Amino acid sequence: MTTAYDKDVTDLTNLLNTQQPALQENQDYYEAEYRLKALGLATPPEMRHLTAAIGYCRIYLDAIDERLDVEGFRSGDEAEADERLWDWWQANALDEEAPLGHLESMIHGVSYITVSVPDENDEDLDPTIPLIRVESPFHFVGTLDQRTRQIRRALRLYRSPESPQEDRVTLLLPDETVYLGRSQRPNAEWSVISSNKHNLGRPLVSPLINRERLSEPFGKSEMTPELRSATDAASRIMMNLQAAAELMAVPQRVLFGVAAEEFTNDPENPGAQLEAYYARMLAFEDSNGKIAQYSAADLRNFVEALQELAKQVASYTGLPPQYLSFSSENPASAEAIKSAESRLVKKSERKARMFGGAWERAMRLGMLAMDGSVPSDAYKLETVWRDPSTPTFAAKADGVAKLHAAHIIPTEQARIEMGYTDIQREQMREWEKDDPMSQLNAILAGGAGPGGPGGAPGGGAASGGSQQKKAPAK
Repeated sequence: MTTAYDKDVTDLTNLLNTQQPALQENQDYYEAEYRLKALGLATPPEMRHLTAAIGYCRIYLDAIDERLDVEGFRSGDEAEADERLWDWWQANALDEEAPLGHLESMIHGVSYITVSVPDENDEDLDPTIPLIRVESPFHFVGTLDQRTRQIRRALRLYRSPESPQEDRVTLLLPDETVYLGRSQRPNAEWSVISSNKHNLGRPLVSPLINRERLSEPFGKSEMTPELRSATDAASRIMMNLQAAAELMAVPQRVLFGVAAEEFTNDPENPGAQLEAYYARMLAFEDSNGKIAQYSAADLRNFVEALQELAKQVASYTGLPPQYLSFSSENPASAEAIKSAESRLVKKSERKARMFGGAWERAMRLGMLAMDGSVPSDAYKLETVWRDPSTPTFAAKADGVAKLHAAHIIPTEQARIEMGYTDIQREQMREWEKDDPMSQLNAILAGGAGPGGPGGAPGGGAASGGSQQKKAPAK
């Protein structure tokens, strides 16, 4: 039985299937499982099926992903984070799932965030919190409206655990979400299982796009061709290193004037091949026999080639030298490490800005799904990210303390700069209410108490130093 959704399902399923080879290659490079063909010029045929697993791609992507941590959402004109959106984040376990979406996006160029209203019949779900999930491009695909830059329609392909012999799809359209299924028999047709008409005017999908360009609206993999080429070259060199170590790393012996019968204890097979192992002593009865020895091969050329490739990878990616285990001339001081990480930190900040826009759109979709509309101030929403740099705690505390002492930033901003969460800052404000010195500072500053005018707990920093100096003169 044909349905009104067959064309959408067919188009999107075909698009998903055509992307699978490229997605699998991306996955293999990240997992260091990509197997390139051996050239066979210097490698024995028995070893040509072997390749070394070189993890440059994983090192690079993980180094960026480890620096991308969301700490909240805040409207552009608000000092505090939005508690409702953070509750949504925590309820959907996005602390754990969001990094998966970031990583999938960097591997494949795109991943997706979906939003849906919870099922009223599911007692395990809070009816006031939308379901927010990240999706892999392996089983999720969407098409983009070039004018609005929003997803026009999307499809999720999966197999139901209740019916493993059936294919299932979730079709996300502007005004409804449709669930369809079909058996795995040839020429089976899709049938509608259920449909949810929300009439919101857009699919509840936000794409997480990596390296977006005008000519690449769905982004590109962070594993660029030059990085893959260096990985392939390193894999070949490592394979040749293994072959050389197996065949030529031990001094080779040459025997002259020794009968073949000396090579075996089997009198019926005098021509049997000699199996020589490391540190084995060879003794023969023939007094006329002579032995010579070739020097072992020097494997330094392979090692130097690998080190040069690691330097090339560092120049492509901005990874510090210590990430790729080769030495540099910079001293191992905190300032040198911070300087070496400058490109990686800047790249992480750019990723945070790009992915932050996707999460902001997802939260607005959540408001649209739960409330039926998006408030105007939600378009000023900002994603709060943890500082991607790695300053020492002492250096950061010293800098923040100097800014606070010079009355450049208030106490609350100093706590934000130090990375304390909203809950921790709220707890500090509660503690200050019982602190006599904080109460005295608030009175001298002209405030009603901790957290009074100026928004500075304790009153001193936000109210300025001039009031504190005049108070004793009174």
